[in-house]
Amino acid sequence: MRFITLIGCRKIGVIVLILAGGLLPAVGYASTDTPLTLKDAITQTLAQNPQLYQYRFVNDALNAQKQTGALRPAMELEIEVENFAGSGAFKGLDSPEATLSLSSVIEMGGKRKARMSLVDARIHQAEWEQQASTLDLLGELTASYIESLATQANIRLAEESLELSQSLLNTVKTRSNKGATPEAEVMRAQAAVARAEIRLAALVERLERQKVRLARFWGDTTPAFSSLEGSLFAFGSSQGFDRLYARVKTSPAIQVFASEARIKDAEVTLARAGGRSDLTWRAGIRRFEETGDSAFTAGLSIPLFSKKRNSGEVKAALANRNAVDYARQDLLLRLHAQLFEAYSLRRQSIAAVNKTESEIIPALENALKLTRKAYENGRYRYLDLIAAQEELLATKQARIDAASTALISQALIEKLSSESLNQ
Repeated sequence: MRFITLIGCRKIGVIVLILAGGLLPAVGYASTDTPLTLKDAITQTLAQNPQLYQYRFVNDALNAQKQTGALRPAMELEIEVENFAGSGAFKGLDSPEATLSLSSVIEMGGKRKARMSLVDARIHQAEWEQQASTLDLLGELTASYIESLATQANIRLAEESLELSQSLLNTVKTRSNKGATPEAEVMRAQAAVARAEIRLAALVERLERQKVRLARFWGDTTPAFSSLEGSLFAFGSSQGFDRLYARVKTSPAIQVFASEARIKDAEVTLARAGGRSDLTWRAGIRRFEETGDSAFTAGLSIPLFSKKRNSGEVKAALANRNAVDYARQDLLLRLHAQLFEAYSLRRQSIAAVNKTESEIIPALENALKLTRKAYENGRYRYLDLIAAQEELLATKQARIDAASTALISQALIEKLSSESLNQ
């Protein structure tokens, strides 16, 4: 199974994971429907998964914030009337003074630029968060797909177990009819057949549940497929751990922290800009009703001690910025541990599968044939034959489990590194 990650498109890019060719069918029961491939599952998930749609709204909200942040301070129109409705000479509306003025704020310290930089950093981070979330979702999908493939392989193994149990029952009946074995062994063989049937039915139902879980990734509640296509035993080549870890350092999960650092830098800049006092200007014209004269008015105001009052916000922004660096270092350590565990587990599991296929299973299959022949000739007991059969089935089960572990570990490695192991 090959799991290729392609990154690129629209600035930071959108992650698309595609299953390459080389998949062999591995179904354990007949089906007339077209089987589901991992490529199809990924395509449908990317197109229809509700979780990924939320980033469209996040992006719209951030762009709206950017539009608002780009606005310059608003202009204000003010009308002021003085000296009316008083007493004496100012009684009524005989001698009011009316002033019409226009005012606004001149932002100092690059506040508008700092606001724009902060929103740009948040948009940048949202794009990386979308990529990281997409990788997480498709990693979860791939793990579910591999588990379903393992269930299909277990169904095939359960069918083989049922065939062996039925064949053994026929052999025991034949010997019982000849008086060579007690009736109790026939009953035990019948019970073994029933247990094999129960296990097969349970695995078929498990696969149905897993198919429903797969379908929910692209928003369906009823699977439109009856089987999955893929091989549990195609692992491909491997890359060195150091190269994989170098990729982890540039993965979306780490880039989210890099974007967070840029956000905190922008917040520090904005906090420092907030320490620069803005100028408020006002200009207008005043009319004196008593004389009929007019005159221009102008004013300028600036708040005092703004830098001192803003020092706390600057210190808080700097503390938050420094915390991001330590959080990034902590994440890198945790990702290193996860990557090495998955890398080691994959290598160990592949070695176990290869040795089991090449040495252990052939030996146990030959041992079962010899034991069965010896039992038919009366040289071995029924328990000896059952033990040989169960040992072979258990080994084949262990092979499926090891292959599943190897592929799930491979999917985790590719999710952490954002790169296929098969280049």
